[in-house]
Amino acid sequence: MLASKSTTKWIYKIMEQMNTEIACIRLGDVHIIPVTCPTIAREFLRKHDASFGSRPITMASDIITNGYLTTVLVPFGEQWKKMKKIITNDLLSPLKHQWLQDKRNEESDNLMFYLYNKCNNGGLVNIRIVTQHYCGNVFRKLFFNTRYFGNGVKDGGPGIEEVEHVDAVFILLNYVFAFSASDYFPCLRLLDLDGHKGKVKNAMRIMNKYHDSIIEERIKQWKDGTKNVEEDLLDVLISLKDVNNNPLLTKKEIKAQVIELMMATIDNPSNVVEWTLVEMLDQPELFQKALDELDNIVGKDRLVQESDIPKLNFLKACARETFRLHPITAFNVPHVSMKDTIVGNYLIPKGSHVLLGRSGLGRNPKVWSEPYKFKPERHLKNDGSDIALTEPDLNFISFSTGKRGCPAVMLGTTMTIMLLARLLHGFTWSANPSISRIDLMKSKDIIDVISLDEPLEITAKPRLASKLYNVCNK
Repeated sequence: MLASKSTTKWIYKIMEQMNTEIACIRLGDVHIIPVTCPTIAREFLRKHDASFGSRPITMASDIITNGYLTTVLVPFGEQWKKMKKIITNDLLSPLKHQWLQDKRNEESDNLMFYLYNKCNNGGLVNIRIVTQHYCGNVFRKLFFNTRYFGNGVKDGGPGIEEVEHVDAVFILLNYVFAFSASDYFPCLRLLDLDGHKGKVKNAMRIMNKYHDSIIEERIKQWKDGTKNVEEDLLDVLISLKDVNNNPLLTKKEIKAQVIELMMATIDNPSNVVEWTLVEMLDQPELFQKALDELDNIVGKDRLVQESDIPKLNFLKACARETFRLHPITAFNVPHVSMKDTIVGNYLIPKGSHVLLGRSGLGRNPKVWSEPYKFKPERHLKNDGSDIALTEPDLNFISFSTGKRGCPAVMLGTTMTIMLLARLLHGFTWSANPSISRIDLMKSKDIIDVISLDEPLEITAKPRLASKLYNVCNK
């Protein structure tokens, strides 16, 4: 495993050599159960969902959650129940989603303003910066009611503070999914042999540098009465009360939960949109189909709005196909078995870490014809009915499902499709002339997590009236 330099690739290689869709690998005292079969995956998260509702104790998750005070990464128990109820009912409910629409609209409009300015300065656009910072902007607006931590940037792009903030989030995402030797061999926990602990702690210092002062000042404002109106989700968290009218959440819980939600908000939409543009450049006819849909539904006299999303089925089919073929991680967050359970005639011992393979499920040749070909039409419905980005049958994973399912499906869908739709509707995209081709790295080997070596850089030109791009010119 150490020689392979990538534990996920090593696991997929083992499964490929064994010609199996479920395996058991013992690391220290822990049984690791990777799964790439949708039928077995459904049995885990449907029939036996209650038995696999916990999470592993790891170095990274312990640090990130401030001792397991949050939701996504927290083992099953009273703390998880408390936080899950708050996230579902108080932060991410349909009512709150509607309440925060204006803030999301501001960032969708700022996206257009920023890209229009890039067009006037040569037109070369780093798509990864655009997508990741759109997501970062949306999160900061929803929770902190601001786009910038610093003085801001006139062209609408990220400042040095926002770049550092988003970079720290992706460092945390990289290591929360990583295999650290100390997680499986307790005797190594005092040592940082693989260097993961130092990197996680440094990224957390950056996050706390930007978050803590805002959160502490806001708590003080609510306590002394200078603030009494909820304007963003941070206000919601602070103003929650228990049955005795005392604050429901501690300062530590609020700080930890905000960081975890930032991690959950930013990765999927940015990855999906960058990869969709890559695939469309490789198949220009997909660009035309998407533009035809946008022009028919939206026209060219206004910008795409959230109310258009239900009708943009081809764009949603493209997003689904990207979730299938280009997942952000090789495996989902581990599910831990809380008791011995028989699944698919296999005994899954208590304490096992079940890993649902995102790339393995999405590229399973028994489920998908031409699994390595980007074919959005495979997701379109014959009756033209609405398409969802969720995949309850687990033929691929977009948003997690079951007891530990993602409560932010509505927000994630909205961010993904609005970002993709605004980019396609507002601009004409072409490959950088200095690059002969975009290397999609379409490996036929399932052990590879398909990824771009470098961020996608392509040229943009406005395709709408100039007045539509100036809505955020302040």
